[in-house]
This record gives sequence, C-alpha cells and structure tokens, in this order.
Amino acid sequence: MERRGPLEVYNRKLQKYEPISQYGGGLLEILYDHWPGRLLLKAVIHPVFSRMSGWYYASSYSRKKIAPFVEQYRIPLEDYEKQEFTSFNDFFTRKIKPDRRVVDMADESFVAPADSKLSLYPIGKDNRVRIKGVEYTLQELTGGRVHLADHEGGICMVFRLTMDDYHRYIFVDEGRVVKRYAIKGKLHTVSSVSKDHKIYRKNSRVVNVLQTKNFGPMVQIEVGALLVGKIVNHPVRQFTKGMEKGYFELGGSTIVLLVQKGRVELCEDILQICGEGTEVKVLLGEKIGSKGSC
Repeated sequence: MERRGPLEVYNRKLQKYEPISQYGGGLLEILYDHWPGRLLLKAVIHPVFSRMSGWYYASSYSRKKIAPFVEQYRIPLEDYEKQEFTSFNDFFTRKIKPDRRVVDMADESFVAPADSKLSLYPIGKDNRVRIKGVEYTLQELTGGRVHLADHEGGICMVFRLTMDDYHRYIFVDEGRVVKRYAIKGKLHTVSSVSKDHKIYRKNSRVVNVLQTKNFGPMVQIEVGALLVGKIVNHPVRQFTKGMEKGYFELGGSTIVLLVQKGRVELCEDILQICGEGTEVKVLLGEKIGSKGSC
C-alpha cells in the first residue's frame, strides 16, 4: 500500500488509494473560500433552500440529471432493485439488491452501518473529541440531552457519505432504541471545505441512544448536509442486526457512532490507515471490528 496525498481515500476492498470524489466541488469552494460566495452561504445552508431544492429533485423534471450522474460516478444500476426512476430523488434513495450488500451476522462482528468513508477519533478527557481538527464536546454533538459520562476513552466513528454512495443505512447490532430526537440546524456540506464551521454542532441531525446486545450502549447521530431534504428513520423500537434503520434524501450526509471504551476492537488495517489521517472506504454490513481481534 503506497501512501498517497491527503485528498484521497483508501478503498479497503481493492486495497488501494483513490481520489476523493466531490460533487459540485468548484461551487463549494466558491461558497466557502471566496467572499462573494460567503455572502450567499447563509441562504444556501438554510433548511428552506434545501426544501426548495428537494421539491425540484422530487419532480419529474429532475430525471434528466440521472443519466449523466450514473455515467460520471459509474453507478452499477444492475445492483439495485429498480431500473427506472420517477425523479432524481427516487433514484437517490434507490434500494440495493440484498445479495449486493451481505451483512456479517456473527455476534462478535462489528459492521459498517452504511457505504461511506470512515474516520476515527478518540473520545478524550471531559468527553471531548477532535474531528478534522475541530474540537467538540459530546454534549455539543448530542445537543446536551444525553448522559454520556461513560464514553470517555471510547471511540467516535465518523461515516461520511458522499453523493455517489448508497444512502440507506442499517442497525449494526441487535437491540432497542432507548431514545431518539431531532435537532434543527443548518445544512453545511460535510466535505473538507467546511472545516472552519462546527458542522457536527450546527447541522440538522437526529440523535439515537441505542442499547445493543453485543456492544453495549452507543449513540448514533445522523447528520444532514447541504441539499439533504430529510433524514428518514423508520419508526422501530426493537431492531435486529442488518435491519434497515433509515435513509438520507438528496445530498452528502454523515453517521456518527459513539462507542464506549473496550466495547469494540477495530480491525488493524482500519486503525493504521485512519491513524495516518486518511478515510477508509467501507461498505454497508462489512466487518470493521469485533469483540476480539480481526
């Protein structure tokens, strides 16, 4: 594995580094890095803008965007249940064929909740975690409505979904939902260009307190991002491993998992690559850790 530059992600399946894809990258740079764009930024990140965009992308007029998107990102449509779509959002929330994402169902296996780019951060003293160089407290991440004293020394896993990813996500273990609530906020992009904004404190998100069978209590936070019209969670209280938890509508998004100390031992290759500051590309249901060693 030859070490590459900072703008790449490590594809675990292919065991190689790949360029990071950024949908609308040029426009994002204008919005975040240039003063004319920053004048527009407040309007663009407001949920009203995303709702307006959502109306368009849910309409039949947006179908024309599907074909060029599929070509640009080489989306294998044969992997999905539907082949014809009524709108771009219908395409974006498509369901994959079950045999294209096989969940590792062993009790000791800790799996990825979604197709995503994974990064890891230790939860330090006073429940503080530094994500992409920005320090947060767990109280900030959860809106201050969850008791998290037992998470010091644990792991904060950030699963970043980009536009080309499959945008449905699963429960990583069997268990029950103890508490769930939404936090209203803005909708900054979750890419590196928004690094100067505390996006995991400012963005709209859904906080889930979960009690799992094999990995104890954990907190899962679904974070909305630029153009995400809605975070959709299915109304379940009891869940099984691999059950679909929900999906993101249009846009890049993020899932943050907070796990207590000693509950999960992550695979060595993931620890190594993430320790170098590089995201690791993982697939829904893929084993990324365990109670023991990988």
